[in-house]
Amino acid sequence: MTDASEEIDAKLAGLGDWRGETLSRLRALIRAADPAVVETVKWRKPTNPSGVPTWERHGILCTGEVYKAYVKLTFARGAALPDPDGLFNAGFGGGTRRAIDLREGESIDEAAFTALVRAAVAANG
Repeated sequence: MTDASEEIDAKLAGLGDWRGETLSRLRALIRAADPAVVETVKWRKPTNPSGVPTWERHGILCTGEVYKAYVKLTFARGAALPDPDGLFNAGFGGGTRRAIDLREGESIDEAAFTALVRAAVAANG
């Protein structure tokens, strides 16, 4: 496990609520979709000293952010990815990125999410 993975572990455990559980579940799906994915932490700043968990393979695949009311996974090249199951529900204002926002009690189609991660890896490859 990398130092970044340990930092992400600590961040998720420190949340102690549904948001940490949700991002942990998504993280496990990302890692299972492609075991060569590398976890990093980016964009540290005074208002977010623990930074943003980021998953990379030949470039950024997606980031995981936690807000009060939702967990957001932003795919760096989401606009270019096939999304036949309609997982993207945010970030349509830009031309490149797309995001998935999950609120408390919401779930995600794990097979569709895994396919989306694999498509992101292929797009970066």
